[in-house]
Amino acid sequence: MIRLDSSDGNVADRRQLAVARRLLVAPVAQNNIWAVVLAAAFAAASALALATATILVPPVGSQHSVGSSRTP
Repeated sequence: MIRLDSSDGNVADRRQLAVARRLLVAPVAQNNIWAVVLAAAFAAASALALATATILVPPVGSQHSVGSSRTP
């Protein structure tokens, strides 16, 4: 069995108590605002892409009015 000097044991106990106190302190919750901003930016970009595609792409079964109005 290892015997420690009383002064060394006291220092070791203090260090262990300091470690235990740090572990027992409740962690502080941090707000991560960048995740929310990134999600909102992605949703906005997706909405703009869908709106652009809806406006620019003609319906599947439609005919162009310019081409059908000309007579050969």
